[in-house]
Amino acid sequence: MGKEEEIARIARRLEKMVTRKSAEGAMDLLRELKAMPVTLHLLQSTRVGMSVNALRKQSSDEELIALAKSLIKSWKKLLDVSDGKTRDQGRGTPLPTSSSKDASGTTDLRLCLSSCKKPDPPRTSSTPRITTFPPVPITCDAVRNKCREMLTLALKTDHMKYKNRVRSRISNLKDAKNPGLRRNVLCGAITPQQIAVMTSEEMASDELKEIRKAMTKEAIREHQMARTGGTQTDLFTCSKCRKKNCTYTQVQTRSSDEPMTTYVVCNECGNRWKFC
Repeated sequence: MGKEEEIARIARRLEKMVTRKSAEGAMDLLRELKAMPVTLHLLQSTRVGMSVNALRKQSSDEELIALAKSLIKSWKKLLDVSDGKTRDQGRGTPLPTSSSKDASGTTDLRLCLSSCKKPDPPRTSSTPRITTFPPVPITCDAVRNKCREMLTLALKTDHMKYKNRVRSRISNLKDAKNPGLRRNVLCGAITPQQIAVMTSEEMASDELKEIRKAMTKEAIREHQMARTGGTQTDLFTCSKCRKKNCTYTQVQTRSSDEPMTTYVVCNECGNRWKFC
């Protein structure tokens, strides 16, 4: 295979990488080009300069960008030498028979090298900056993209937990029925370190704490009554299983002049309810 065919093959592979937005294997191809004695004619006939420049603009790999710039810079010297020879020949000199093809190739090379005339701004850090999360995929492989998605979700787990904890604290601080929490945070009675680890029960207002305490006591009492005894009866029908196999217990929860409260438990499904 001749040099022109070899360079044309590399140019086609680079174009495919640009189309697929994947630079896998590009370094090896650029190294091959670096080792080849490339002439202006080969650059014009294969248009490899355009492919290398397009890959350089698309890639974020520092090493690949540096190698591509080095190649383009060396090829630009060939163009400058050719321009110098043309000027030395004088104005109005007729072009050779292949001038149409050469002019077209020279124009393409000028276009691909024009971006190299202005140096890129200096990079402050060699560490790549991630502007989006997750980073934009650089592969068309569906399996690899799915793997990236799963890894991203795994990394976001703690992030979502953190957001939920922050929302819980904001909700409690803005609660109009819980001014004590906001006042204690503002005056320093509750430090930022403390509120960061407080549970929902600890941040609740005194009123809500008393309601929760009473509900807990009642639930414990009902559970204990159901476990310690009661009177079996078929006077009650369970709303869940529609059976009449029940046990009831009566407790004086209000004043003595008011009727007792009846707690009923279904012996079939375990459903509990209060009958007044």
